This record gives sequence, C-alpha cells and structure tokens, in this order.
Amino acid sequence: MDFLTFKSFISTEALIVFYYIGAIIMPFGAWYFTIWSIRKYEIVNMSYETGKATFWKSLNLKQKSGLIIFLIASFLLMELFWRMLFEFLIAYMQIRGALVQS
Repeated sequence: MDFLTFKSFISTEALIVFYYIGAIIMPFGAWYFTIWSIRKYEIVNMSYETGKATFWKSLNLKQKSGLIIFLIASFLLMELFWRMLFEFLIAYMQIRGALVQS
C-alpha cells in the first residue's frame, strides 16, 4: 500500500531496468518505427525519398561528413545525458534512503 500512495519509492533495480530500456531498446524501436512507417505509408515514403534526394544532393563531401559526425555526436550525447539522468535518480534514491533511516 505504501508504494501505491508514494510513501515508498521504486527501487534502484527498477531504475536500472528502465535505463537499459531507454538506452538500448528505444533507439532500435525508433529506427524500426521509422522504417515501418516509410514502408507502410506511401506519402511518408514519397516525402522521405524526395527530401533525402534533394537534401543530400545539395551537400558537398565536407558537409556530408560533418553532418554524419554531428548526428553520431548528438546520439552519443543523448545517451550520455540519459545515463547521467538515471545516475542522478539513483543517487537521489540513495540519499533519501540514508536520510529516512537516520
């Protein structure tokens, strides 16, 4: 009953499970959903192909490589932020537990 009334918090093990779901499963899920929507809906496929062709042709080699590096760096920074967020939540839970016990 304490869990349902928020008198006790979820454990750090649950936070770790949600961290891995967000860090591993969600990026693959977003990639799969994108591919699925491109294949399922013709207007999405048409928009994607037209936009990709127009945008990619307008970039030179230096800009293409810079864009790819930027996207990879953005992904890595998002993963780092996700990790830091969960480290903060776990630390908060440990601090709260130490304060409640004393």
